[in-house]
Amino acid sequence: MAPRNKDRLDQLASMLNEKGVMHLRDAARVLGVSEMTVRRDIANEAGRFAYLGGHIMPAEKVEPEQPYQLASQADRHADAKRAACRYAAGHIHADDTIFVDCGTTLQHLIDLVPQSMPLTVVCYALNIAERLAPEPNKRLILLGGLYHPETASFSGPQGLDTLDRVGINTAFLSAAGLDPARGATCAHFHEVAVKQKAIATAQKNLLVIDNSKLGRVKPAFFADAEVFDVIYTEDGAWFAEEAA
Repeated sequence: MAPRNKDRLDQLASMLNEKGVMHLRDAARVLGVSEMTVRRDIANEAGRFAYLGGHIMPAEKVEPEQPYQLASQADRHADAKRAACRYAAGHIHADDTIFVDCGTTLQHLIDLVPQSMPLTVVCYALNIAERLAPEPNKRLILLGGLYHPETASFSGPQGLDTLDRVGINTAFLSAAGLDPARGATCAHFHEVAVKQKAIATAQKNLLVIDNSKLGRVKPAFFADAEVFDVIYTEDGAWFAEEAA
């Protein structure tokens, strides 16, 4: 017989305390009830449980979402972001075609690339494009579409079509959170399709984040940790199996 509502909630809380996160279908199977019943249970306990992308986790594990503004993020953990980018920059070689994600971390990567190095750079954010535009040895491909002022980035089918036609050696990705179970997440859903398309088309995928992002979960999931060949923080490289 399925446990009563209070017993189910207590059992679910106990499982999450042990595992950290559970998929909805796994929780329903263990509890012996339907997925709809579990969804209803946790919806009535928003202060206790959070539900993101098919996964259940303790509510306190998800940070209260604050509006993201590019300018306000530029100086946060800047030294750590720059250090992480120094490690990642070793993967950039003359005549490569690279993809550079949006946000404030990877602008430091662009600053580390010698101006004399010939390079094709695909991006979808103005803060990245503006650093590249004056450099004569850089071929800039700026993906277009709808402009999002909060991140100074673009999204839309035009940009995704362009990514299908470009051969990318290495994609440099950023994230607002990296959780061992939940994977890489960001604050804005419009970034997801671009990130996922770049990951799917690149020969090598690198995630570049600072340590403040570890263990965080943001609303928009875009990749499991295992899809990245290397993950760089200010402490250096660690590999996908270490994040699993």
